[in-house]
Formats: sequence, structure tokens, C-alpha cells
Amino acid sequence: MNRILKKYGLLILIVLLALPEVRAQEKDTTDFMIGIVEGEDTLIHKNIQEVWVMPPRRFESRRHERRYNRYVNKVKKVLPYAKEAGRLLEKYEPVYFALEEQSDRRQLMKKLEDELMSRYKDELKKMTISEGRILLKLIDRETSRTSFKLLKDFRGGFSAFFWQGIARLFGSDLKAEYDPEGEDRMLEEIVTLVEVGYF
Repeated sequence: MNRILKKYGLLILIVLLALPEVRAQEKDTTDFMIGIVEGEDTLIHKNIQEVWVMPPRRFESRRHERRYNRYVNKVKKVLPYAKEAGRLLEKYEPVYFALEEQSDRRQLMKKLEDELMSRYKDELKKMTISEGRILLKLIDRETSRTSFKLLKDFRGGFSAFFWQGIARLFGSDLKAEYDPEGEDRMLEEIVTLVEVGYF
């Protein structure tokens, strides 16, 4: 036993000297949290980032899976345009309604329309009818107004009626409202998954 102490004594002494001084924990005052005291227990309350947990999607067949994946790709393609429509509406609506003269309003709309067409015309021309339908729904989601209502507010009732007729010819409805709990439930799920970075 004496030989072991002599042999490892120097090593133990070096380790003990290298250890930092042990002292009682001090309260960290840099991070305050809300706590609830119940009896002798304190329960810490902290807001954490929301985490989406989705069950794995089960498909009836490969055909349904391919159809779903195509739908996801269409949503990913048109979602940025809907987001841009929401941003533009937020930016230009106060300016539009601040103008008192109808001619000034028309001039602003013409300028904005020309700017958007020069920027997005080629991409919008390449959209399919089904992508256009998804875009109309997503614009309603982003602006909280149907496309018909937006047209009526900014271009007038006649223009809204005219474009509603054109949309009807292609099987669409500009008056259709976005319904995330009903008809558009899958669309809302996909958009949410795109927004959180899942897709």
C-alpha cells in the first residue's frame, strides 16, 4: 500500500493542484425566469420555440404520392408570389387610399401594374391553370381578401366582374375564400410546412 502511495502520490498531488478551487454555486443574475412556487417546489416557466410534429404521410398508392409531391412543388413555386402580393398590398394600400383624386389613384395603379409586369410577366405566363388557382387561394391567405375583392377595391366593380367571368371560363372563382379548416386544409398544411422549412 505504501509503495502504491509513493508511486502515485506525485501524480495525485499534480491532479489536485490542477483542479480549480471548488466553491458554492452563486446565483446567476444574467438570466431571470418566471417561476411558479407550489409548496416547496419552484416550477420554471420558459417560452420555447414552437416545434411542429407531423405524422408521416401515408399514401394509398404511388400515384397518390406523386400527385401530392406535384402539389407540393406547385405550392412552393407560387407561394413567393403570394407573399410578395401581401407585402405590396401592405405598402401601397395606405398610399392609394391617401390619394383623393381618382386620376391619381389610376396613375398609381398603372405605374404599379407596369412595374409588376416588367418584373413577373415571363414567370406568370409559364404558370399552369392549377398553379394559378393555388396562387389565388394563397393571395387570399396572405391579404385576408379574395382576388375579386382586391380587384373591386383597386380597379373597380366592372373590372372585377370582367375578370371573374374570365376566371369562370377556366374553372376558377375569384370570389372563393381561403378555408384552412375545410376545403384548403391540405394547402394550409403544405404552406405551413414550407414556412417552417420542412419542404
